[in-house]
Amino acid sequence: MSSATARSTPSGRGASVGPSFPLRPVRPAAATGSGRATAIGPGRGSRPPLALGAAAGAVALMMLLPVGYLFLRTAGAWDRVAELLLRPSTWAIAGRSLGLVAAVTATGVLLAVPLAWLVTRTDLPGRRFWAVATVLPLAIPSYVGSFLYVVAAGPHGLLQRLLAPWGVERLPDLHGFWGAYLVMTLFTYPYVLLPVRAALQRLDPALEEASYSLGRGRWATFRAVVLPQLRPAILAGARLVALYTLAEFGAVATLRYETFTWALYVQYQVAFDREAAGGMALVLVAAAMALLGIDALLRERWRYHRDTPGTPRPPAPVPLGPWRLPALAFCGLVVLLALGVPLAVLAYWALRGALEGDWWVLLGPATFNSLAVAALAAVVTVAAALPVAALGARHPGRWSGLVDRVVHIGFAIPGIVIALALVFFGIRFLGPLYQTVAMLVVAYAMVFLPTALGPLRASWLQVDPKLEEVARSLGRRPWQVLTTVTLPLVRPGILAGAGMVFLVTLKELPLTLILSPPGFDTLAASVWNSISEAYFGQAAVKSLLLVAASAASVGLILRREGEWEP
Repeated sequence: MSSATARSTPSGRGASVGPSFPLRPVRPAAATGSGRATAIGPGRGSRPPLALGAAAGAVALMMLLPVGYLFLRTAGAWDRVAELLLRPSTWAIAGRSLGLVAAVTATGVLLAVPLAWLVTRTDLPGRRFWAVATVLPLAIPSYVGSFLYVVAAGPHGLLQRLLAPWGVERLPDLHGFWGAYLVMTLFTYPYVLLPVRAALQRLDPALEEASYSLGRGRWATFRAVVLPQLRPAILAGARLVALYTLAEFGAVATLRYETFTWALYVQYQVAFDREAAGGMALVLVAAAMALLGIDALLRERWRYHRDTPGTPRPPAPVPLGPWRLPALAFCGLVVLLALGVPLAVLAYWALRGALEGDWWVLLGPATFNSLAVAALAAVVTVAAALPVAALGARHPGRWSGLVDRVVHIGFAIPGIVIALALVFFGIRFLGPLYQTVAMLVVAYAMVFLPTALGPLRASWLQVDPKLEEVARSLGRRPWQVLTTVTLPLVRPGILAGAGMVFLVTLKELPLTLILSPPGFDTLAASVWNSISEAYFGQAAVKSLLLVAASAASVGLILRREGEWEP
């Protein structure tokens, strides 16, 4: 029988799931191909090769460029920055931003965990349909979703028109916290759903069967055996949701909820106060680092590994019985709100937009540009993530932990700050790259590297280090071992990471608006311009194309699901 171990609690005692499940402190481990974990030291790994450490350090240094830009912008104006940061209005914006982050992240977890369990472990009718439908909201950009909800459920939206014969003259206003909370939750919970589903598919059912044999019920077994093993996956998804929400611009701007990102945009684009905006952005970076610090602490406490190989067999589906209808209603409500309403509104406005002239002939170049730049970004980002993933998987320690935290900074900094940082350095030091696709691709890589790092590092951990040692003992050089042994084995993580980067690049807005070369139109920028100019029909057609392209990358991710977990 296999057993699970977890880090002990601060009192030195771990939680127990029954007499047969003693929980002991574990040391950082590298996963082996047999399913066993090999300890490599208490809190630090072996010294990494110089080339690997230097490559990962170079990636981390690139990620610090926006922070360096912020310090340069605020240098000499610390008095003004301090005065701005001490204003009650600044603290109010901070409270609103962190409140939205906490609410969206917590609700996303509460939605994703039951959905993952229902579609992977139960006899829910139509499981395959729900498995796909619950992930597809990931294909809808949050700024498009916010626009669609304002059109559909605003005070005088489509829903109000349908209800007008029954005397409904006005619906509640979606602008503000509740609208931002609803939209951000509906379109970000799949970031938690995907890793939790992958983790559930890889759990050893023998642990649950042993718990049942000790007299525990299904709920007690889930709470005491399954949920603790899901914590690392939940944490990985929650980290992405929190950082994404912290840096979101399009949705909060559309719904008029003032967060740090919107305030930064106003300072940059309206007040032209770069020093004040830089100070606010530094506070945002500090908040992101605090979130990453909490994440690192929880990851240390919630680390698990398998002592024995376990069994790859799938568990028997749990019969829902009388809970079948409530489960169907729950899945149906989530899919209706996150997918059905947006697609229905898109279809309605697309039918109207198709009759508004011959503007659609311009969609071809915008679609091609979007797909091409997203593919380039996926390749560059995965290449940059490779040394970081290898360092974290093979040589865990202080250096790899520092690099890991630094590379996540870009995901939390608003795109407008990263774009202006690249403009600042590009004009002064990289003139030939200024206003080129290359600079746009670098910006995408800086922001979305964490989305590729999770699945890539997980796949690297699943490669038995002994295979690499055998290859080296046979005379293979390190680069030959990498290309002929390691990379083929981590290919599932590479493809999953590339699919995630391709997806989020298609939807990215601020970077695209600021850094796109002259005449280089993309679907995301075109959608935003149409929404801003109130051409809702055109925006709907373009959004449908964007959602279709995004859905294709979601399909790739789903095909690779189960082969990796964060």
